[in-house]
Amino acid sequence: MKNKLQRVYIKGGVLSPGELKQIIRMVESLGLATLKFGSRQDILFPYKESNNEIIDQYPNFIIEKNPKQNFQNIVCSYVSADIFPATPWLKGSTYLYILEQFRYNPTLKVNITDPKQQLVPLYNGQINFIASENEDYWHLNLKLPNWETEVDYPVLIYSWDIPKIAQAIEEFYEETSDINLLFELINEKIETNSRTIEKKLVIPFHPFPYYEGMNKMDVNDYWLGLYWRNNEYDLAFLKEFCDFCLESGVGKICITPWKSFIIKGINKKYKLNLEKLLGKKGINVRHSSLELNWHLPVDDKDALELKKFIVRNFDQNDISTYGLNFGITESVKNENYFTSAVIEKNPIPTIIKEYQVRPTYNVLYCKNFNPNSREYLIYAQDVDKTELPGLLMELSKLYFGQLGEETADLDENSNMEPKIEKEVYQCKDCLTVYDSDYGDQNDMVEAGVLFKDLPLNYKCPLCEAPKDAYKLVKI
Repeated sequence: MKNKLQRVYIKGGVLSPGELKQIIRMVESLGLATLKFGSRQDILFPYKESNNEIIDQYPNFIIEKNPKQNFQNIVCSYVSADIFPATPWLKGSTYLYILEQFRYNPTLKVNITDPKQQLVPLYNGQINFIASENEDYWHLNLKLPNWETEVDYPVLIYSWDIPKIAQAIEEFYEETSDINLLFELINEKIETNSRTIEKKLVIPFHPFPYYEGMNKMDVNDYWLGLYWRNNEYDLAFLKEFCDFCLESGVGKICITPWKSFIIKGINKKYKLNLEKLLGKKGINVRHSSLELNWHLPVDDKDALELKKFIVRNFDQNDISTYGLNFGITESVKNENYFTSAVIEKNPIPTIIKEYQVRPTYNVLYCKNFNPNSREYLIYAQDVDKTELPGLLMELSKLYFGQLGEETADLDENSNMEPKIEKEVYQCKDCLTVYDSDYGDQNDMVEAGVLFKDLPLNYKCPLCEAPKDAYKLVKI
């Protein structure tokens, strides 16, 4: 049985080192040694009614007083800004300004995301703002409670209107299930700076990124991603880590939906100090991508054991799952998935619950293996746990077999010229590409320099792997 958990709402998953230290102090005063991260970029710890006396001493935070409280955390892709692909006009400061303007506590799930990145899911909220190609304007996708289908809002939303549009939707969505009437009600209520949709939002598939370890941002700065397999983050380490952030001028700590966290803007002069801190605490910063591309329910030991079983089989068979991600969940109607493949655990029939019965599972995958398609197909049903590794290995081969076909279809529909295959060198550790047509601006390597002519001490600009970690590939 899962424990009840108490939730600290962290708007957009973004908080300062000082704020995290206050939360750690509160959790320590509850007699705890660890905390957890949630799927919606929030912070979790075990719930007890007696907690409220201590929690009331921290009025600066929005904290769930009991697990039935009807608030939701705002999810956003600020965490990916400056380190993963991005819409050109969308900067980290834009997210922060929008989040600051939310002066109410949402009861619906709000997502504010960049479609160019793959770390933060676009469509697992109920009110989904997705950046458009037009500067400071966003598409809006709605999956509202008691509405039969998801719908797209008829206009683009201006950045600075996002909080008041979201609040107006909460006020009116129960009065109607017609998007046009909802649109009229909102326009009567508030003034907005909306814009006509000139181009339909199309989101092509991009591989899921590697989000752990120490990686370069630019010539002088690094970013660090940290992941705990069991989602039990040690408070003593987190306190020292916050102190490091404060001393080195790191202003923000970002929680990801994958129960990990990222900090950005670590100046290279502090890199050695951070490496010493991580080493002294025995922190592993290079998990296999097989470990990182899983989404599990919080505090579900059975799901964690199942993941370990499958990953162990993947590793023994030397299987690549680069670009894919997997979820484990209990089979529930209207579940909002956001991974390439999903393992559903079927409920035990009530008529035989008193007997020991092995659970069965369903395997689903999304169309074109693109989670943003939101269309899941059944791959296998009612299979035993022992069959899952083999099925997922087959599924990964199916993925690699069709990889690139969706992009080709999009190019054809867009009247674009077909892309020409070319040979480049790729880092085996983080998959960064060295293309002689572009060189490497971070290390002052000019365009036209062949890989073989790079100096022997050349390092990957992202993960700093040595030159011999690169291999020749076709893209």
